[in-house]
Amino acid sequence: MESKLGTIAAIATSLHNSSIGIIRVSGGEAVSIVDRIFVNKRYIHILKDMKSHTIHYGYIVENGHEIIDEVMVSYMKAPKSFTAEDTVEINCHGGVLVMQRILELVIKNGARLAEPGEFTKRAFLNGRIDLSKAEAVMDIISSKNKLALQSSVKQLQGAVYDKITDIRKIMIHEIAFIESALDDPEHISLDGYSNLLGEKVDGLLKEIKRLLNTTENGKIIKEGIRAVIVGKPNAGKSTLLNVLSGEERAIVTTIPGTTRDILEEDVYLDGINLHIIDTAGIRQTTDIVEKIGVEKAIKYASEADLIIYVVDSSICLDENDVQIMKMIKDKKCIILFNKSDLENQVSINELKNKTGHDHKIIKISAKDHTGIDQFKEIVKSMFFKGDISFNDELMITNMRHKSLLEEVEESLDQVKRSLDLNMPEDFYTIDLMNAYRSLGKIVGEEVEEDLVNEIFSKFCMGK
Repeated sequence: MESKLGTIAAIATSLHNSSIGIIRVSGGEAVSIVDRIFVNKRYIHILKDMKSHTIHYGYIVENGHEIIDEVMVSYMKAPKSFTAEDTVEINCHGGVLVMQRILELVIKNGARLAEPGEFTKRAFLNGRIDLSKAEAVMDIISSKNKLALQSSVKQLQGAVYDKITDIRKIMIHEIAFIESALDDPEHISLDGYSNLLGEKVDGLLKEIKRLLNTTENGKIIKEGIRAVIVGKPNAGKSTLLNVLSGEERAIVTTIPGTTRDILEEDVYLDGINLHIIDTAGIRQTTDIVEKIGVEKAIKYASEADLIIYVVDSSICLDENDVQIMKMIKDKKCIILFNKSDLENQVSINELKNKTGHDHKIIKISAKDHTGIDQFKEIVKSMFFKGDISFNDELMITNMRHKSLLEEVEESLDQVKRSLDLNMPEDFYTIDLMNAYRSLGKIVGEEVEEDLVNEIFSKFCMGK
């Protein structure tokens, strides 16, 4: 896998007016390119004489004299830079126009515009980071909460790489031993080896299963819980959204059908992102706009990680509730017995009998904020194994990694089956090698160029 040749450049900060902007340049010609447009206060080109990891004050100039901006330029000599190439960063004022002018000058003098993620891709291709660390870079940028950030930082520090490397060392040792014994049976005996290998494989399977068991929590920590609020019109759905979000996000009136479109809000439960979607009240209607809203509500509910069914306990259940109950069948759902401060026309026992969600029905008053804490505790218990907290345990948050670990588990299970059937030893090496290669794809040692390109194409420009 080779990146396009040449020196690359991009604006590394947000393309909005701000106090500071950074133009990053990386590659073999980075120093000479920037030296052509950077001068110190005496208008002398000094960049080629700069020591590595120093920063200097001066100006970016065009045509040798026209000042574009007052800047600070830093230089990091290969291989001690993010990309492991010569890298120059121009720290300028953060106006969009001035950043674009400086980038245009850099490109005019020999660099090319970097592709999304190309700086990190070069760091990977140049061996400075493995693929799991590269993916952690993007996860840090897109972290939605504190736990996701902490997990991504741990992976950037090499937690995934270290664990995968340790497991692969055990595998390759066993593969090499079997191959050596098959090549030289006179000097290396395989007598009794099946039992020893069985113990090793059991240990490896235990470790792989432990990692896979973290993926459910890991996915939720990284991506959050997609929760859709459903219920009849005027059941209190929008009031609930406002309570959870801590602000008046939705219009609340006594008129049924106020909410006709989708409202979305991110709220946090002990540092975990809960992406809440408030939908139109579900009922039979002839209003064209409201009908579209109801159809959207049904669609969003079908795709949700969690359905929050708000029941207005002050009115009797009807055919609209029957439709909702069909929607929540076989879905993770919490039923909120709302308006519990009013005279009830629905009983909790009636809801239990009709829905079967007896352990997930909570008596609340969204208006008075009662029952909300219990709701939050049930959400956590439904989605998380144990406490929602960050500790030293490695957590798998990347679904590509999960898929590959599942391949490893299957390959090791196949080794176990071969051992149970007393198959020839060369059968063991085939499946052990498959497991070894699947693990290698996680850290980028056995990965195809197309996959690498796909991964880095999802990065933001300048990173």
